[in-house]
Amino acid sequence: MDDPSQRLLRRLLRRIPAGNLKTTLEKWGRLTAAQWRTIDFTQTKSSIVQMLAFCAENEFTMKHITELEMMYVIDNPNKGMWYAFQLIDPEADSQSLELTQFKEQFKSHLCELVRNVSVKIKKHTDEAVWIRIAWGDSYSRPNHLKPTYIVHHLQTPYVFVTGLSPKQRPLVSQALVLSSRYHAIKAANLSGRNLTAIRDLLMKQYQQVFPTRFPSPLSERNQSVSNPQIEREHAGHKENRLQMASETFGDGMLPQLQSSVYKLETKFRDRANQTMTEREEPFKCVVKFASTNLLESLKLCVSSGIASTPVTPLLSSIPLKGRNYFVITDNGPAPSSQMPLSQN
Repeated sequence: MDDPSQRLLRRLLRRIPAGNLKTTLEKWGRLTAAQWRTIDFTQTKSSIVQMLAFCAENEFTMKHITELEMMYVIDNPNKGMWYAFQLIDPEADSQSLELTQFKEQFKSHLCELVRNVSVKIKKHTDEAVWIRIAWGDSYSRPNHLKPTYIVHHLQTPYVFVTGLSPKQRPLVSQALVLSSRYHAIKAANLSGRNLTAIRDLLMKQYQQVFPTRFPSPLSERNQSVSNPQIEREHAGHKENRLQMASETFGDGMLPQLQSSVYKLETKFRDRANQTMTEREEPFKCVVKFASTNLLESLKLCVSSGIASTPVTPLLSSIPLKGRNYFVITDNGPAPSSQMPLSQN
């Protein structure tokens, strides 16, 4: 086993939590029965030393080590920041694309663009195609310590990427467009550390509630009454808030989106500060909402009355458009006191 393989294996073994190491290696299945029996999983440092020795003894190559890493990343995807993209303008036969065709074409197109690149593609049990790319250039071998991971469901236009630099993005975009039989790709303005959450939000894979004039099913689920007199007095307002919260953000288990960012590029308006108000250039700032589960938090604010109803488009656009990055600009030459805001 060469030095790059040893460095990658050592780093990977340190990343895997001690409690998960045995299960991960079992799933990998590359060690012999005799080697397996001698590993002491109660001592993390000892097990790492033993693993390094066994892998060298078995003459494992980079192919075997990246297989282990890919297996771990697929089972534990929430270790980095994921960015969503959307393929647009499909060709007529894009829906009939098979995995074998996609794999061959993606590798072929990317290798034509980059001389030294290592590509590994694996289909997961949920039908997602996982792609691992280690980048090199004309003068260096692929760097397996800083790979790019891509997740793509072949029958959808959605792509999720982590570990991709601005320099590499055009290369991946071109390879994806050509191999998926689309004509272009664009950023979906959605990102987060929870891959499942941003996938479910973008692909609408969560329980949604649609507008209705008959909210009785919702009222039946919310019949806990602590004070009947107060409940009767406020029943109408409460029912309306609950219905609007569910219609806007969904019901049941919501995708665990962790943040939403609003970039403001608007005129500054404050009668007490004429210096800033009279500036011709727009006032720029960034507002970020963050929570362990942002959609659930916003839904609670609406249903409890903390946030007003109807829900502002700035918040309702998160689940409606499947985005968590917005640019807010002035819209048209209306008077400053009445000038509306638009979302791009």
